[in-house]
Amino acid sequence: MGFVPFTFIDFMDIILVAAIMYWIYRMTKGTNAPYILSGIIAIYLLWVIVRALNMELLSTILGQLISVGAIALIIVFQPELRRFLQMIGMRQKQFNFITRIFSSGEDRVQTNVVPIVTACREMAETKTGALIVIEKTITLEEYEKTGIPIDGVLTSQLLINIFEHNTPLHDGAVIVRNNRVTAATCYLPLSDNMDLNKNLGTRHRAGVGISEVTDSFTIIVSEETGNVSYASGGELHTAVTPSDLRDQLHKIQKLAKKPEEKKGWHIRGMRQKVEGEKK
Repeated sequence: MGFVPFTFIDFMDIILVAAIMYWIYRMTKGTNAPYILSGIIAIYLLWVIVRALNMELLSTILGQLISVGAIALIIVFQPELRRFLQMIGMRQKQFNFITRIFSSGEDRVQTNVVPIVTACREMAETKTGALIVIEKTITLEEYEKTGIPIDGVLTSQLLINIFEHNTPLHDGAVIVRNNRVTAATCYLPLSDNMDLNKNLGTRHRAGVGISEVTDSFTIIVSEETGNVSYASGGELHTAVTPSDLRDQLHKIQKLAKKPEEKKGWHIRGMRQKVEGEKK
């Protein structure tokens, strides 16, 4: 019996498969996906062994199971597969030009940071739970449909009023687009990340979940502790200060600092000019 021929192409084939498997592991680490993939690989390896041993009956049964199982997996795990593919696409920054091609091309209005930071600070002091999702380049219309339309100008008073205890709109997430609150009481996908603190509630898992499948920036105010956290790119940063939150918003969204204050200075300057002309 001679040795099985092994060429350079075979070596490259093994290296590429190993690299792809490692890459998938890195992408799905902390979720339930590795367990599903492990089960699929185990069944496939069993089928290969059974075929090599010429066990016709068992080989036929496993072959049918694999062929039908692929369709069944797509149907049963459709939400998980969708989130997995979205997560892969979100992490491939070099392909951002594809998103730009299919974007509307409209100029986006810069979101005012001041009302958001002010509202979060006041809600943290009163331990009012809140979940605010700020849309960036990926639209959140799919999640807006699960809530109640608001379409109100973004102000700290509006955000505080929405999340006030015992009000009809306090439960769920608020979605912010540009300088408007588009919807409230929205449902968000929960994160399956096993590395998250077990003491974190649904609000935090929803905040991380929406940041895993979109490029949104999510702010969470804890109802139990009053701590303010934010989620971006699937990562959760807890117990941040108002200044940290403001700086992060400026950094990620590239907003102009304190636009309200600049507007106020402009108005005061105009008033002083008018008063000077009257004199």
